[in-house]
Amino acid sequence: MLQPKRTKFRKVQKGRMKGNTGRGHQLSNGMFGIKALDSKFINSRQIEAARIAATRYMKREGQLWIKIFPDKPITKKPLEVRMGKGKGAVEYWAAVVKPGRILFEVGGVPMDVAKEALRLAAQKLPVRTKFVIARDYEA
Repeated sequence: MLQPKRTKFRKVQKGRMKGNTGRGHQLSNGMFGIKALDSKFINSRQIEAARIAATRYMKREGQLWIKIFPDKPITKKPLEVRMGKGKGAVEYWAAVVKPGRILFEVGGVPMDVAKEALRLAAQKLPVRTKFVIARDYEA
């Protein structure tokens, strides 16, 4: 599973997901990718499920880059617990995704294989996505 190295735990506030992404909105490694059209938290299990779906379809040919990392701890208090007594325990880790963010990139495979692999990966994610192609791609 994708989890950051725990050196010193810090409390993280929820924050707001207004506006478009500030960075990570262009392809940097591969020729093809999927771009988020919504803002959501994507947890580490969803990222891993999408990765497995894409690599399984590509039959481990080419290369897949995961461009998001779940570095935000999402906490939850147990059921039927009274108010107070501090912040709840970490339930899962999530990546903050805003519209325009590239989620996955693929390279080294034909366009039809990449398109289907990324479509299968996108089905595992809670955001609407769009298939994008690099500017310098020649068919």
